[in-house]
Amino acid sequence: MSAGPWYKRLPFIHSRLGRLVVGLNIVSLLILLAGAMAVNELQKGLVNAYKDSLTSQAHLIGHLMGAVATGDGPEAYLDPMYANRVLSDFIPPDQRARLFDAEGNLLSDSYVVSENVDVHSLPPARKPGEPAPEDKSQVRAERRAEGQKELRQEVRTALTGTEVEQVRRNERGKSVVSVSIPIRRVRTVLGVLTLERGDLDRIVADQRKAMIPFALVALCVSLASSVILHFLITRPIQRLSAAADSVRANQTREISLPDLEERKDEIGGLARSIESMTATLWRRMEEIDRFAADVAHEIKNPLTSIRSALETLKLVKDDSAKERLMGVVNQDVRRIDRLITDISNASRLDAELSRDMPRRVEIGGLLDDIVSLYQQSVKPGEAEVAFTREANPAFVSGREGPLGQVFRNVIDNARSFSPEGGTVRVRLSRRIDVERPLVLTVEDDGPGIPEENLETIFQRFYTSRPKGTSFGRNSGLGLSISRQIVEAHRGVIWAENRKDADGKVTGARFTIALPEA
Repeated sequence: MSAGPWYKRLPFIHSRLGRLVVGLNIVSLLILLAGAMAVNELQKGLVNAYKDSLTSQAHLIGHLMGAVATGDGPEAYLDPMYANRVLSDFIPPDQRARLFDAEGNLLSDSYVVSENVDVHSLPPARKPGEPAPEDKSQVRAERRAEGQKELRQEVRTALTGTEVEQVRRNERGKSVVSVSIPIRRVRTVLGVLTLERGDLDRIVADQRKAMIPFALVALCVSLASSVILHFLITRPIQRLSAAADSVRANQTREISLPDLEERKDEIGGLARSIESMTATLWRRMEEIDRFAADVAHEIKNPLTSIRSALETLKLVKDDSAKERLMGVVNQDVRRIDRLITDISNASRLDAELSRDMPRRVEIGGLLDDIVSLYQQSVKPGEAEVAFTREANPAFVSGREGPLGQVFRNVIDNARSFSPEGGTVRVRLSRRIDVERPLVLTVEDDGPGIPEENLETIFQRFYTSRPKGTSFGRNSGLGLSISRQIVEAHRGVIWAENRKDADGKVTGARFTIALPEA
């Protein structure tokens, strides 16, 4: 199945900053590329124009020499005197023409005829006591030999009757456009005329100088893009880093950079994410502080009761009174044990939820297993548990262990408030809700919940038990842990009272709504 056009799968396509960076770099590259292509095209056009011009001149001069510069006699030959006259009249100063006979020997050179001199710059004058510069005569000799070799090869090719057009090195090692044509009388090759133009290096140098504006424009674009990226990326990241350092140093409790948060690119998203993360961390730290204070308060109460009972035990002589005091101590010890167990579970809950990867869980089967355990272990006088399943299948994305803990906590809470021989009714259904269609309800026939406590019962360490309940069996953390787990699964949990037609409370109902996988 196609995933869309290939360019939409590039990583920077969906990133505003990525598109900006790539676009600026491409612009500077295109500027350099356009300049290079323009210079190359100009150089190629110049070489071709030189070749055409030299070829036309060579044909004209060659025909003229073939007609007037050949000696009379049984065998035709080139007359150097007439050839020199033609070269002096028709060769411009910026060109060089050389005439070779049929054996490849030099007959005439326009530089000699016109008294032109091959000029090159002398080395700078040396100061007194300064060592002599390195002798470059050997290098010049090698260049001259290489240039003469290429010229002889070109002449030999032209003596075979083939016209030659090429760019080669002359005796000074510079690039020249050279054209060599054979001079014929009828069909006989009498010699070779070579025309060359040697200002190609100068023109190429000028063309390279012409590249400087393109390079400067590309440099300016690159510098501008660097400055833009600095202000758009580097500076905001530095500000975010400084703000994070101030939070770490406890100079502030939140990161607030409105000008960055309003941006619609990745920097704005990063600023919003960091601010949200910081606020969440501070809330979590405040919750931990409150939790620690609540834990200290809850543990202090039974410890105070134990200390009071032990102090009183020394003064009591009656055995029955001592037994009652020891019962109080045992109850408080059990309460502390229950508190420590539930506190340990609550403190590990966040780590367990973040460590375990969510997966598809069929909560209908999970509830079947849990309810069957209650049905098998019910004791005389305890409330029974009945399960009605109306949603099949019922999959959620979550963690089976914590979800099972929620269901047991809610069922245990309902059983603890149910009268002897009562029934706790568990029902799993599906409703028309896009976000949380799966609904679990747990109903009991107990005294209900005071209206003002319908939300308070989910607070930590809150407990209000019916008469006759064993002291110390409940820590007040069960429903608080349940709400924390349900919210971690993107669900909601709430409590309400069941009422009859006359408005009388007939029991409590806990409802859990979860999103379907």
